[in-house]
Amino acid sequence: MKQRIEAVLNESIEVKKAAIQQCLPAIERAAQLIERAFRNNNRVFFCGNGGSAADSQHIAAEFIGRFQKERRALPAIALTTDTSILTCLTNDYSYDIVFSRQLEALGCKGDVIVGFSTSGKSANVIKAFERAKEMGIASIAFVGHDGGPMGKTADIAIIVPSKVTARIQECHIAIAHAVCEVVENAFV
Repeated sequence: MKQRIEAVLNESIEVKKAAIQQCLPAIERAAQLIERAFRNNNRVFFCGNGGSAADSQHIAAEFIGRFQKERRALPAIALTTDTSILTCLTNDYSYDIVFSRQLEALGCKGDVIVGFSTSGKSANVIKAFERAKEMGIASIAFVGHDGGPMGKTADIAIIVPSKVTARIQECHIAIAHAVCEVVENAFV
């Protein structure tokens, strides 16, 4: 058991090292885009499914609350949280539009949408990115593998170099925390 735990932790470290090498320019552009949106009094929306929904809520909370320092609240919204909206849209339309329909109602030009998906194949996030493009809203994809369709649709794609879902998710949170820290430092 001890050897397996050590192997898992070392694998996570190696994926993060590879992400530094391959993703740093995209991460920096994403942080700049988010900071600019907040400076211009725009909002940042987050979405994803399953564990990626949890990541969306987690990072939105870091911006509204605080990450490490006291500063003003930053307008971040997780599109994964309102069960009445989610079930209404799923029942009346389809699950594919649960994020795009909310973005249509709440978003405006200059906002940013961040989508999390380990595979990059989440149809509902892709539809949200397509709607975002129509609305003048920039999109950032946190994905893995080869980026999938989300990576191709997004304005900025942060593609974690792994095919292992758990390692991709761990790296997504580490990267998102780095973005939170640099954005927050711009507002203290």
